[in-house]
Amino acid sequence: MVRQSQTCHLFVTGGVASSLGKGLTASSLGRLLKARGLRVTMQKLDPYLNVDPGTMNPFQHGEVFVTDDGSETDLDVGHYERFLDEDLHGSANVTTGQVYSAVIAKERRGEYLGDTVQVIPHITDEIKGRIMALGGEGVDVVITEIGGTVGDIESLPFLEAARQVRQDVGRDHVFFLHVSLIPYIGPSGELKTKPTQHSVQSLRAIGIAPDAIVCRSDRPINDGIKRKIANMCDVDIEAVVSAVDAPSIYDIPKVLHREGLDVFVVRRLSLPFRDVDWSVWNLLLETVHHPAHEVEVALVGKYVDLPDAYLPVCEALRSGGFANDARVSIRWVAADACTTIDGAKEALAGVDAICVPGGFGIRGIDGKVGALTYARNEQIPTLGLCLGMQSMVIEHARTRLGLAEATSTEFEPTTLHPVIAT
Repeated sequence: MVRQSQTCHLFVTGGVASSLGKGLTASSLGRLLKARGLRVTMQKLDPYLNVDPGTMNPFQHGEVFVTDDGSETDLDVGHYERFLDEDLHGSANVTTGQVYSAVIAKERRGEYLGDTVQVIPHITDEIKGRIMALGGEGVDVVITEIGGTVGDIESLPFLEAARQVRQDVGRDHVFFLHVSLIPYIGPSGELKTKPTQHSVQSLRAIGIAPDAIVCRSDRPINDGIKRKIANMCDVDIEAVVSAVDAPSIYDIPKVLHREGLDVFVVRRLSLPFRDVDWSVWNLLLETVHHPAHEVEVALVGKYVDLPDAYLPVCEALRSGGFANDARVSIRWVAADACTTIDGAKEALAGVDAICVPGGFGIRGIDGKVGALTYARNEQIPTLGLCLGMQSMVIEHARTRLGLAEATSTEFEPTTLHPVIAT
């Protein structure tokens, strides 16, 4: 297969609502392109002012994903790694906070030579530089997911930078994929396309015309609706993709392949390709749907009302299960339910293993310690991560060393038994 001489850029945007699955759509398409013999890398642009998600409330943003170089990144980067089966780095996650910090630092050093520093061109140029840095020798396609929803004020500099990338590298080397919602209205029994039409209008108003539209819905989208979207949004009929809810996230690449999205992308970008090699992915799907073993792991935390707060940990547990021909089911256990012996026994009885993940603050610590004491007494395999590991140290000091007041200086700076010092 003759290699592409210039890196192509594929941008994934979202419309109508958040949490439609842009990250999974991008990851699945990346998997398909890699299975066609292309060299793919991925990146997430996040339009918040935090420098990274490491200090963000997991209720608002979900859990962080830590890359191989120790960077704390968006949880979607974890999907990228799992689907591509490659290690990514901190450069795979760019935030508004990082961009503004870099631009202000350059201004203070005088690098702009007295120019008035503005969103355009200085902020957009910084964003473009980080996008382009992922391309070059050894990369055929860079897939960049732009966080947020089209119409959000925060996303505008990133969308403008993406528009300029198409201008800079040439229209034949850039592809825009828009993920949008097609809601079903129960009383009328209809799927409605108007929200998607308005979303695409907003995108076109800032100079971006999508090349393909992935339509998210809870039921199949018929050809009549596809023709209507193609006509009203000015895309080819084969570029309107129906993406209904799948039994597993690992089924999504086959859903997109059946709809012909990967074929349309490689032909639109004139990329060299081979037929999709499903050998490795089919083995994974066999384990996902027909595992030889079943394992239940209790996840003891204080943010269990929002599963995304622990998503990378859960996906890592499930991936570990797949590698051992096992399905891992998660039992969500609120740490506060384990503060007493009876509470811990009721919440954790019958599990095969326990995982105590990270978190912030003193709330839930006694519950985590109670769960760990139960795990020790019942000889249940247990994994502690970050604050969970610190809780293991506290539990050991209290129950095995007799230091009843043992704790972390994070919670009690003047404690007499600082077994954890922060």
